[in-house]
Amino acid sequence: MSIDAKLVKELREKTGAGMMDCKKALVETDGDMEKAITWLRQKGLAGAAKKASRVAAEGVVDSYIHFGNRIGVLVEVNCETDFVARGEDFKKLVQDIAKQIAACQNVEYVSVDQIPAEVVEREKAIEMGKDDLASKPENVREKIVQGRIDKRLKELSLLDQPFIKDSSITVEELVKQHIAKLGENIQVRRFVRFVLGEGIEKEEVDFAAEVAAQAGLKPAEPAQVEEAAAPPAPPPTPAEEPTPAPAAESKPAKKGSAKKKK
Repeated sequence: MSIDAKLVKELREKTGAGMMDCKKALVETDGDMEKAITWLRQKGLAGAAKKASRVAAEGVVDSYIHFGNRIGVLVEVNCETDFVARGEDFKKLVQDIAKQIAACQNVEYVSVDQIPAEVVEREKAIEMGKDDLASKPENVREKIVQGRIDKRLKELSLLDQPFIKDSSITVEELVKQHIAKLGENIQVRRFVRFVLGEGIEKEEVDFAAEVAAQAGLKPAEPAQVEEAAAPPAPPPTPAEEPTPAPAAESKPAKKGSAKKKK
């Protein structure tokens, strides 16, 4: 549904909600002004935009360690007064935000506005170089890339993530609900996410050799690779049969040489 910009402006003036929130409210209510005001109040968005301009210098720095002690988060969330900072509602909000950061491994910035220009240009260059866009006209390619970039930047932004406990709202809407509820400006200022072993180049260890070394044993010699079998020798040439020597001629016995015994 197309919403007139004048209608959005009028709703904002009546409720103090943000422009995008007003537009969304009118879309959800088919342009009905009264229903849109009720929708914004139910979502806790009425008045949030006015409070967002006020200075928030109080608040807390809180931590969250995920089960297994492999992921940890530090986050600073600001409000206007120490009274609100010590309240249970504010503390619960901060813990929910810390858990959200732990669950979102791609999130690097609080909002899209905080993403450096060089990161945006790098992402744009990556998208422009993709093969599926090579055959597209320049103007079409630009629109496709812009849509992909917008999506990618939101993936990096904490406030644009669907809230893990209620995916119908974003983290930004969660914060705005608490602004309306607590009556103070609330800002997520900064955070850091730790992952155990991240960035460390792990050395591969031969555990068998390590145990042997600790026990003072000589590590087993690596198995020798069997030499390639030599090609079979050619069959032996049959030996020539020796030529039989000529038989010696027998000499006839001399007569009378043998004496007969009487």
